[in-house]
Order: sequence, then C-alpha cells, then structure tokens
Amino acid sequence: PPPPPPTPPRWYRRRQRQMCIRDSIEAILVAVLLALFIRTFVIQAFKIPSGSMKQTLQIGDHILVNKFIYGVKMPYLQKIIIPLKNPQRGDIVVFKFPVEPEKDFIKRVVGVAGDVIEGRDKQIYVNGSPVSESYAVQTDPHIFPKGIQARDNFGPLTVPDNKLFVMGDNRDQSYDSRFWGYVDLKAVSGKAFMIYWSWDTDNFGVRWSRIAQILK
Repeated sequence: PPPPPPTPPRWYRRRQRQMCIRDSIEAILVAVLLALFIRTFVIQAFKIPSGSMKQTLQIGDHILVNKFIYGVKMPYLQKIIIPLKNPQRGDIVVFKFPVEPEKDFIKRVVGVAGDVIEGRDKQIYVNGSPVSESYAVQTDPHIFPKGIQARDNFGPLTVPDNKLFVMGDNRDQSYDSRFWGYVDLKAVSGKAFMIYWSWDTDNFGVRWSRIAQILK
C-alpha cells in the first residue's frame, strides 16, 4: 500500500485554523453590515401595538415598511439626501411621533401640503369636498361638538408646507393630527406595504389569513 500522507506541521495547522476563523468573522461582519444597510435604507419591520388603525391593521400584526420610497435619508440626522417623492393621500406611513420622537407611530395620510382639512360630524372634507374612506371605522355613535373635542368636528385647517395631516383608520379610537398637529416630512420613516406575520394575543394563535396581505 502507498505510504500515508505526511502530517502537516503544527505551524501550518495553526495557520489554517486562523484563516478559517478570520473567514468566519468576515462573513459574519458582512452579514451584519448588509442587515444594517437594509434596515436603514431599504426595508424595516414594525409591530402594531395598538388598535388605532383597525380594521386595516390589528394588534399583533407585523408589517414591512418601504424606507426608500420617499427618498434616501442620512441616518440619525433624518435629512433626505436623495429625494424621490412625497407621501400621498391614502398612504399608510410610519413616522417619529412629534411629541415623543423616540416613539414610532403609524397612521394614514389624509392631507398633504396646501390641503384644507375639515371634520364635520365625523365626515372628513378635503378642499371642501367630502372624502369617501372605505377603510375608516366609526365605533362610537356619539358626536362631540366643535370646541368640546376635536375628534368629530374640527377645522378647517390648512396643511403647511413640508407637513402631513394624518389620522388612524379607527377614527373614534385614534390619537392623531386632530389632537397634536402635523407630521414633518423629515420625520416620516417610510410607507407600510405588507403584513408578513400576525399573532392574535387574545386567542393565542396565528392569523394565517393576514400573512402576506398587501396594505391599501
């Protein structure tokens, strides 16, 4: 039989182990950097903690947000370096809450810069015309008069430049622009476009019918 191959010297085996460790570390670093890049500039996942967007979004829905659709932002500074387009009426957007910027909020865009927004007995008017909103839900038959609370009657309000007027689809249970004002365009993180997972905490089960649902 042929003689066995010579055993590699100890220094060679040590060098091979070092190269293997280095390659593994490089692969991990590349994966981490790629994940950070995607999360910062492309797509980010969010979980819905409240019912302000029912029935469009349920508590326990996990959604994906397109972060580059409105432009590329410089991280942390919230400055748009490559503008693409502005949010449009009807878009579901994630943004930094103006009152507490460390919190992320999700609402639907009702008015953009220059729009005149008014609420009359729960009906929303944009530029003087009533808006048909199939996604809007009203759960409380009581109507608050203007001056008592802004939930059902407010305005007319003109949306300033570089601002958005946003509302939750669950109109009677949403804390939104009716109460705290406008959203700055630079505070918008992106547009929600899909539910990728949904967990029903009340019934302790997966809402299979909601998975992969495209948001409108």
